[in-house]
Amino acid sequence: MKTDFQNITILGGGLLGGSLALALGALENPPKVRLWARKQETVGAARDLGIAGATGDLGEAVRDSDLIVLAVPVGSMAALVSSALDAGLRDGCLVTDVGSVKRVPHREIGPLLDGSEIHFIGSHPMAGSERNGLAAVTANLFQNAACLLTNDDGAPVELTAALERFWQTIGCRTSWMSAAVHDELVARISHLPHLIAASAARVCLKDPSEGRFGGGGLRDTTRVAAGNPAMWAEIVTENREALIGPLRETLADLREILACLESGDQEQAREWLITAKQRRDPLNPPQ
Repeated sequence: MKTDFQNITILGGGLLGGSLALALGALENPPKVRLWARKQETVGAARDLGIAGATGDLGEAVRDSDLIVLAVPVGSMAALVSSALDAGLRDGCLVTDVGSVKRVPHREIGPLLDGSEIHFIGSHPMAGSERNGLAAVTANLFQNAACLLTNDDGAPVELTAALERFWQTIGCRTSWMSAAVHDELVARISHLPHLIAASAARVCLKDPSEGRFGGGGLRDTTRVAAGNPAMWAEIVTENREALIGPLRETLADLREILACLESGDQEQAREWLITAKQRRDPLNPPQ
């Protein structure tokens, strides 16, 4: 398979950017891929992984590009797009991203492209890891991952179709929604679970040495708490409008089980746990 885009630039050399470069390079008919990173050591590490198009020169990275993928923190995206425009980003190029929130990039990037023939469409491949950087990259990261797409700025249908095919080509399952619906969805299914895992790590591992006595449940429940704190602080703050409600709902739910324990009501505790099991069971893969 091959993509509709034959000159692809990935701006950012972290887990998602590096994995995307490897995934595209593994296609039967791979496009030309350039991976830009600010730090020269990241460029060198990318080349060691076989990403020949790695560069620290932004002008070289964006030259003649058909598709720009922003793989940097959401708070850095608008400034980087502005720099790319100054460096010669051409009309007709499509810009997308891999950020965990969507209202912010649509609000900040869209106005930068006004008056040009450059369009922005949001992308969010749900394919992260608690590990970070090029040391964690894999060409299979996107296989069977959901990719949520947003077109709040009204890019033409031919571009939305081409971008959807792009993500499908590397193994993603695609869905379209508004930026607001996206942020509300990921607040519940991604950002809230991260905060709950972090809270579990804070409480359960108050004495980290006791972790050696824990089993798989402790490791599974707290796994994502090992993610980059600076990155996650930015994500949850950017999406706070959508996240505060579910977090308050979680606190109320915990007060419910607390009341069961304080009263010794085993039956009510069982009902609480049954509801949790019934909602979790569909996530189990078929045997």
